[in-house]
Amino acid sequence: MSGHSKWATIKRQKGKTDAARANVFTKIGRELAVAVKAGGPDPNNNPRLRDVIAKARAANMPNDNITRSIKKASGEDGNVNYDSIIYEGYGSGGVAVIVETLTDNKNRTAASVRHIFDKCGGSLGTTNCVSYMFEAKGVVTVEKKVDDDDEEIMMLALELGADDFDSSETEFYISAAPATVTAVRDGLEKAGRTILSSEVSQIPSSTVDVDSDTEAKIRRMLDMFEDDDDVQYVYHNANLAEDADEE
Repeated sequence: MSGHSKWATIKRQKGKTDAARANVFTKIGRELAVAVKAGGPDPNNNPRLRDVIAKARAANMPNDNITRSIKKASGEDGNVNYDSIIYEGYGSGGVAVIVETLTDNKNRTAASVRHIFDKCGGSLGTTNCVSYMFEAKGVVTVEKKVDDDDEEIMMLALELGADDFDSSETEFYISAAPATVTAVRDGLEKAGRTILSSEVSQIPSSTVDVDSDTEAKIRRMLDMFEDDDDVQYVYHNANLAEDADEE
């Protein structure tokens, strides 16, 4: 299908990013805390928490760590409030960049994000300066079994409200509007499917080619953002060489 490269590449990129993070458990712990505060500690009644737990397991976070994080967030130790702040700016070569953060210290995070942009040849921009170049899309990744029929899973996903479908050898990639993605995820789970991840991503409407020098600066910037505890996700519209090789 036409969406193959787009959805599969996004998932592979995010998988590589998560695997490379030395502080991935810290980041997921913050997401668990925010999810618990928003909807309570019971994943059966909290779809957002279910999604984060699925993400934690996909990142090989031990069950004990997950349980401990949930208990901490719902108990007396859960009095730390994380603010969700989105920064927008430009990387080297005018590449559009969106940085999503969860922070307990806005001043620290703002200074750190600005420093990373400046250090890597970019600049922090104003609100909405690049967001119009991206579209929010819910993406559900489902484990693919050896005997699965792609068309059967596609029809199920579309019936549940999905608007795009793709697959690789090991996974299905199902996209839906942000308001619909939870219903799609829950429906697939009720049908006995194993959910590997379910989240809303910012998908660029188009990508831009960059030369080798610019690419090196963009990669350095992404690495620095990923090493920052406060940064949860980074989206960009650069067509990096490795991404093109995987399509």
